[in-house]
Amino acid sequence: MANQIVWVDIPVKDLDRAIKFYSAVLGGNVKKEEFGGTGIGVLPHSEGDAGGCLLKGESDEPSTKGPLLYLNANGRLDQAIAAVGANGGKVLEPKHQIGPHGYRSIVLDSEGNRIALHSE
Repeated sequence: MANQIVWVDIPVKDLDRAIKFYSAVLGGNVKKEEFGGTGIGVLPHSEGDAGGCLLKGESDEPSTKGPLLYLNANGRLDQAIAAVGANGGKVLEPKHQIGPHGYRSIVLDSEGNRIALHSE
């Protein structure tokens, strides 16, 4: 197994709003699909790579606490950060270096989830 993390469900309150936010911030199309009778937004990823989706579930609630999910904004971190506020999110920590591991910015998404945007 190449990755320990294989999938992530990101809880959302408004699926269409979240799809707009993540499409703009990630610079790729978040695809709206049906899964088990529930609408989801599948994040861009390649077959066989770790992936994830936006999910409006009754038992799931967006949060600023808990694990910090790093999303790939490699080579376009500044554009991703600029898209945050314009799409209903908020920058909590501006772009900063994280030692030899590149750069990140910590933001709130349009739903109230704390996430990190990362670039080498």
